Amino acid sequence: MKITIIGKDLKATDAIKEYTEKKLTRIEKYFEEDNNDVEANVTIKTEKDTQIAEMYLYTKGTSYKAVTESKDLYASIDKDIDILEGQMRKSKAKKEKMQRDSSLKQMTISGEEEKVIENEVVKNAYYDVRPISVEDAKIKLSEKANSIFYTFINVDTGKVNVIFKLKDSKNFGLIEPDM
Repeated sequence: MKITIIGKDLKATDAIKEYTEKKLTRIEKYFEEDNNDVEANVTIKTEKDTQIAEMYLYTKGTSYKAVTESKDLYASIDKDIDILEGQMRKSKAKKEKMQRDSSLKQMTISGEEEKVIENEVVKNAYYDVRPISVEDAKIKLSEKANSIFYTFINVDTGKVNVIFKLKDSKNFGLIEPDM
């Protein structure tokens, strides 16, 4: 990891540099094996009676930023490290989730044919069943281009009926319960 520490209106002492470098080692675990591509720019400054620490991390097209201020410079550095670690943990978890999801999509059973599930209910559909006449149900079914049946409550009998399109015909079939 390449670390650059700059002091504005404040001298970056050896103690501050060592402390910052020591704290930055805490986040090295989030980088892949090659830490040489990681660049950390730390700027420390003072404004009135507050100490400000700004940290920018750059790695393989990703950048992280943390800026905090406190009465104590060391506390600001600690807060920045916590912020950067949180950002990197979130980023790593997001990447792992994306990789896991994409690998699950590509996963197939090796050495075996995929098993086709038969005689199972694979889809549930829920809808309102309203009392209408058989003629109105026929019109509703005709309006739905992709539907081959329509369930309704028959106004005349008060029972649930199903109207369906007959194959290769413009005619309809009606299913009525025998209760």
